[in-house]
Amino acid sequence: MVERISIESLEMPGLEAYRTMKWQAEQRSQGIFVAEGEKVVRRLLESNLTVLSVLLPEKWFDDLAPIMRKRPEKIRAYVAEKKVLENLTGFSMYQGVLAEARVPEPATLEEMIARRLTGQPLLVAVEGVSSAENLGSLVRNCVAFGVDGLLVGETCCSPYLRRAVRSSMGTIFKLPVLETPSLANTLAQLKTAGIHCAAAHPHTTQRRIDEADFRTPHCILLGAEGTGLTPAMLDACDEAVLIPMQQEVDSLNVATAGAVFLYEAMRQRGFATAAAQDSPAAKFREHFGDLLQKYRCEHRGLIEFDGKNFTVHEQEFDFALVQEIAHRARALNLRVRLM
Repeated sequence: MVERISIESLEMPGLEAYRTMKWQAEQRSQGIFVAEGEKVVRRLLESNLTVLSVLLPEKWFDDLAPIMRKRPEKIRAYVAEKKVLENLTGFSMYQGVLAEARVPEPATLEEMIARRLTGQPLLVAVEGVSSAENLGSLVRNCVAFGVDGLLVGETCCSPYLRRAVRSSMGTIFKLPVLETPSLANTLAQLKTAGIHCAAAHPHTTQRRIDEADFRTPHCILLGAEGTGLTPAMLDACDEAVLIPMQQEVDSLNVATAGAVFLYEAMRQRGFATAAAQDSPAAKFREHFGDLLQKYRCEHRGLIEFDGKNFTVHEQEFDFALVQEIAHRARALNLRVRLM
């Protein structure tokens, strides 16, 4: 359900979340967060989180209204021109689409462990990550590589900060998260439950990543690039594992290191090949690969697929190729959108 409300001032009742976007501690105390950007807001509206309101231009209201009407809760849609919204919020917005939602209830360790039907859960824990952008990027990697849950330590920022949500591209809405008051205690609980805890550490001599076995129930612990993991967290883990690097570089960004570890875990578990064969890009090549070959075109950008609609990003196709793709898509009852 959706209620459309035209606005001319942010002082109107109901817009408190948008007036206080820079006061994120206050929003956290209220259990709310703000999502920013068309794609992120769209994914929020398609999720099972509770959405309270949206703030957006007329153009995007018309586009998102069908999704909002299908929601079980009543959403207040505050509508104004994009320039008016920028004046009201005090900063430039690329798309001018914002939404207010409730932070979901924290997941439990039992729920995270039970998600993996094979009985081999894969979890990620983080300590000392204060950059919202880095944490959001790590969240995106976790979802990309099939992580069952994210444990956020007490010295980290929240993954529901606006910049973290934006950097995750809305994938945070799909990932079970537990913001724990004591990461050490949580790791101890995992070990009691039979979860092997491996610390990503660039200065260990214990084991290289290619020597580690991630096929068993695992939790990978990551720290901030500058400070790394504290001695207490290293002691709390079963082993320390390093990514071999050239001597000129002694550490990686937490999201980058996380991607390396998670891909290795995915590869060992046999998911990498299956995921590649079932990826949107593979499905696009399955339907249109011969046409790409005919026009000697190789796509290198992002492709998304929701079962019926392909969205192809950052690609310029020959006009004749576009026509052939469109013709075949209609015959297959598919839709291809070029961005």
